[in-house]
Amino acid sequence: MGHFLETERLVLRAFTADDADDLFALDDDPEVMRFLNGGRPADREAIRTCTMPRLLHVHACTGTRGYWAAQEKGAGTFLGWFEFRPPSDDSPAVVELGYRLNRASWGRGYATEGSRALIDKGFADLGVERVTANTMAVNVRSRRVMEKSGLVLVRAFHGDWPDAIEGSEHGEVEYALTRTAWERAR
Repeated sequence: MGHFLETERLVLRAFTADDADDLFALDDDPEVMRFLNGGRPADREAIRTCTMPRLLHVHACTGTRGYWAAQEKGAGTFLGWFEFRPPSDDSPAVVELGYRLNRASWGRGYATEGSRALIDKGFADLGVERVTANTMAVNVRSRRVMEKSGLVLVRAFHGDWPDAIEGSEHGEVEYALTRTAWERAR
């Protein structure tokens, strides 16, 4: 299976149906899911019927998938995933950056390394004009990754989420990076 992108320590590759067990373990960790669903347990059937089709979808405007399995280079250990996808299949101009890594890989710089590589590939090869990323305002670690990846705070906002979780009363934040700002920073 071909790799989409390699960094010094990571391989980002397309997901396959064989990744379902690793995805379940990732999404079943309450700390990993704390800022996403409050840490509720994962559902194997939902992974199979909802998550996997989303991860396998090819976006016509980029000719790529929007989600990439992250493996440790060399050992091949599954670390989690990265998202780099357009909100619609009509245009690659704006893409959303995201990441979900297992706890064993936290604090090792993988999220920043993978994010920077995707941002560079998006601006250099995929016709991206703007990268956005969102998280809960209280998710300090994720916000730091966004900042270290070159994104800047654009706005704070409150969404109308059906299931409030601890910290959601503080709202969400959106970060972004434009092609022009990326080019200036190079």
